[in-house]
Amino acid sequence: MLEKDKDEVRDLRLFRDMAPSSFDKLMQAAYAQEFPARLEMIRQGARANFLHVVTQGSVELYSEWKGRDATMGIIGPVTSFILAACIRDAAHLMSARTLEPSRIVMIPAEDIRSAFREDQAFSISVLDELATDYRRMVRHTKNLKLRNARERLAAYLLVQSNRHSGAAGFTLPYEKRLLAAYLAVTPESLSRSFKALADHGVHVAGSRVTITDFDRLRRLAEPSDLID
Repeated sequence: MLEKDKDEVRDLRLFRDMAPSSFDKLMQAAYAQEFPARLEMIRQGARANFLHVVTQGSVELYSEWKGRDATMGIIGPVTSFILAACIRDAAHLMSARTLEPSRIVMIPAEDIRSAFREDQAFSISVLDELATDYRRMVRHTKNLKLRNARERLAAYLLVQSNRHSGAAGFTLPYEKRLLAAYLAVTPESLSRSFKALADHGVHVAGSRVTITDFDRLRRLAEPSDLID
């Protein structure tokens, strides 16, 4: 593993407060691997053997049931997944596949559990990470259940604008098929929602979005710290 990989892992909030000796021990059996685009890395139902850390590229977390699938999240650098299954020595509840060529650091789940038992600072960081993930999932669930498709899309575009320092124009980070799955709508419904947002201050050309009237878009989405 490159020292750059170790430095990026160490800088994550999850590992930042670990004792140096604990982190060095954790990294002994860890390794970095290059994955091509569209490769399934994790299959739901399989036992969690590694904690994964994305250092380059992006990964889609998704689930399947009776021929249907849903995007549960999209992971970019530098972020870890799926911590809960590693700590509990349990089966993965989601599958994971790369969206583009990606570099992933893989840390044995058994070593994660040992560090959790032995390093108090790390155990506190794990609890904080799990609590953060839980609250993120609650927000996402509320977004899906309390907003209609147009409102969800409007809220998503406002979040993307904020991630671009409040820019009126930006490019969607993922293809529309993936965005539709994340917002729990069909591609056709997403297309209709984009067209409907023309009346709420949004212009779309391919993957390029321009917000022409923030006030009208905010009135539709009604952004909330308790959801967004």
